[in-house]
Parts: sequence; C-alpha cells; structure tokens
Amino acid sequence: MSEQRKTRRFEIQLPVELVRTGSEPVSRAGETRNMSSGGVLFTSEAEMPIGDPIEYLVTLPSAASGASVRLRCMGKVIRSQGVRASDQATGRRPFAIAATLERYEFIRTK
Repeated sequence: MSEQRKTRRFEIQLPVELVRTGSEPVSRAGETRNMSSGGVLFTSEAEMPIGDPIEYLVTLPSAASGASVRLRCMGKVIRSQGVRASDQATGRRPFAIAATLERYEFIRTK
C-alpha cells in the first residue's frame, strides 16, 4: 500500500488545549502525536463527533526570549477513536483525535 497523505507528518509531542468543539466552548488538555501543514493527531479525554468544527491551541517550545508562542488552529474532526491504554490515575480512556488545520494564527503571550 502506498502513502496517500498529501503533506509530510512530523512526530512531535506538544501540549494542546481544545478551546471549542462544534458550537460549544470546552477546555480540555491533550498532547499532539503528530502534525503536518494539513492537520494534527492528538490525544484527549474528549470524544468528538466526526465533521464537527474544532478550535485548538498548540503550545510551541519557548524561544530564548522566554515568551511562549501558541498556535491557534481551526479545522474539523476527521477521526475520533478510543485508544487502548487508559489513564490509571483517573480511570478515563483517552481518545485519538485527527483534525484538519484549515486556518491558524500565532499568539504570543508574556
């Protein structure tokens, strides 16, 4: 089977925060598994319906200046599935969420 992805994926683990799913505001933390210019795969405790619009913030590593940079992304959910391992401390089962990256902006914080 040949690779059918349009853009190259990079295995990268960064903090991600879900801000909005559909029309509902949420605040759920997660972590990216991989990213590309067209989308992201991340884990979260929130299950999301396929096709729903999504807004998420990816925290990029701090620069030498000490100011953190976040990437505010908008897209839609294209896959949501439970992963096998559960969080032993909470007993919750995380989900692997794949979402497109249709628009983004950089946000600098102090």
